[in-house]
Amino acid sequence: MSKLKNILALDDEPSMRRLLEISLKQAGYQPVLAENGREALDILRQGGIDLVISDLHMPVMDGLKLLATMQQEGIDVPSIIVTAQGEISTAVEAMKLGASDYILRPFDLSTLEIAIERALSLSRLKLENRYLRAEASQDTQLIGQSPAMQKLQQSIRQVAPEKATTLIAGETGTGKELVAQAIHQLSPRKDALFVAVNCAAIPGDMLESELFGHERGAFTGAVKNRIGKFEMADGGTLFLDEVTEMPIGLQAKLLRALQQGVIERLGSNRSIPVDMRVVAATNRDPLQAIADGKLREDLYYRLNVFRLDLPPLRERKSDIPALATHFLKPRGLSLDDSAAQTLQTYTW
Repeated sequence: MSKLKNILALDDEPSMRRLLEISLKQAGYQPVLAENGREALDILRQGGIDLVISDLHMPVMDGLKLLATMQQEGIDVPSIIVTAQGEISTAVEAMKLGASDYILRPFDLSTLEIAIERALSLSRLKLENRYLRAEASQDTQLIGQSPAMQKLQQSIRQVAPEKATTLIAGETGTGKELVAQAIHQLSPRKDALFVAVNCAAIPGDMLESELFGHERGAFTGAVKNRIGKFEMADGGTLFLDEVTEMPIGLQAKLLRALQQGVIERLGSNRSIPVDMRVVAATNRDPLQAIADGKLREDLYYRLNVFRLDLPPLRERKSDIPALATHFLKPRGLSLDDSAAQTLQTYTW
């Protein structure tokens, strides 16, 4: 189940705020109320808001000024403008400033629900498109019919339908991320994002922001709000590659997020519920990593609900011809028997 969406509704009229509050609760959302743009901006800067519903005309800061400021500060939250029949041109101006949609007052609950779902869906699609474009070129096919690969594929099929965390152990190059992607594709979460984080490739002082996101001004260089990989993977799968390379202090925060199902962006004290399948991987022996002080023991047991050990290529040499053919085919090349036999003599 995805997290309950937090919707910020702002209007300077108390009766209208109350109407929005009741309507949003009836529709199954969590309302957050503000009476002007400045108050709303303070809330948005704390993070955790999924959608804004704003009146155009308010004292202190109106809807257009709020949208312009959100755009300037990089607050990437979808918004719906509530406007009157004679203000369509102003609503169009609001959409040029980044508003996702507008609705005319008076409106009924069904109209509001349709607009909200449309805005949330559009926002999610934009996020997915940006992420998937970056991932599109990666080859995700598992190759091989050796007994070791058949056993692995059977284990993947058993693990995939579950929500519990999974730990993949294997040497560098054994295909840990491919296995994680296969688990995702066979799971009930396959239509949501598969989000990968290489914990060894990101400096420790940046990894926390990468995972949990940050608010504008949280640290030097944080010029706009940024959602982290946990929020991005909400409803899908989060793959933590080389998790034993994560700083010990950050492992404690990761453990808390996994246990409680909530995160906090850097620079914010607002708790954000998240729901994803977590798959972690390591090229170390996990127990040895614990002994070496590289992995918290409590985090290990939290991640090691399911365990998959990947065989190195030297233990499944019968798969080498199929693998070589797979990589040669797009280049218009083929593999003869002599070359296949030669490849199988290497240690790998």
